[in-house]
Amino acid sequence: MTATVTDLAVRSLAGLVDLNVERTRYRGHARELAAASDADLVIVHGGDGSINEAVNGVMSREDGKPQVAVIPGGGANVLARALGVPLDAAAAIRQLRDAIAMGRHRTIGLGLAADRYFTFSAGLGMDAEVVREVDRMRAQGRRESVPLFLRTMVRQYYRGTDRRRPALTVERDGEPPISGLFMTIVTNRSPWTYFRGRPLLPVPNPDFNSGLDLLALRRIRVTTIVNAVGQMLYVRSRPPRGRDMLSVLGSESLTLRSVRPIALQADGEYLGETEMVKFQFVPRALRVVA
Repeated sequence: MTATVTDLAVRSLAGLVDLNVERTRYRGHARELAAASDADLVIVHGGDGSINEAVNGVMSREDGKPQVAVIPGGGANVLARALGVPLDAAAAIRQLRDAIAMGRHRTIGLGLAADRYFTFSAGLGMDAEVVREVDRMRAQGRRESVPLFLRTMVRQYYRGTDRRRPALTVERDGEPPISGLFMTIVTNRSPWTYFRGRPLLPVPNPDFNSGLDLLALRRIRVTTIVNAVGQMLYVRSRPPRGRDMLSVLGSESLTLRSVRPIALQADGEYLGETEMVKFQFVPRALRVVA
């Protein structure tokens, strides 16, 4: 936490919880801290990447897993928004204080990509390539923002991603494989991301407890991407559909294979390149104070 948010949280939560404040110093540190903690509640102030690390740390514990709470501090804050947490830190702390006092929490399912848990989405292909490039620019001192993502997406479309040779195949138990896919998004029945405060919904009525949903593109064209994004933004009665789109809803597990190494991301964290990922839904996996 920043000093200001730390002081506010300590003052606001005094008498309800005893806070032990730790600051992350490097990538992966939040996971280490959460895994080593013996607290009953882990409060994360940060963006989706920090939250993802902390959740993976919590899930690695073999004893009783603590509850998790979020104070938004990143760029997109997808999980916080989806849980109804205010983006303003002071308002989020007030809501957290009230929830703790009332003993209010909810239990959500998680996605699992190989050995990495994710709270809202994972992706293969251009989606993950954009995350990789934004990570690289952040390491050089650039500030994460919606315009940065948009510029990176345009640049990756024209200069980076392979738009000629589809690499991906999706496999499901009892179903024939579907190949010829360029890009896939797997969501935990949650928004993919937000644009100017509006959720991009691969499926209507997100609830975190209805399995994994897949949206894949059979072509990488401007018209296809704009059509898919437009439907996710404005159509609330059904999943996006079209000749160049594939939707798979409510899966307990599915496997994605690639004919060549392809970029993978989870909750906006670039995880490297892979040629095969098994995705699984883990029901009622995490207790969140929200």
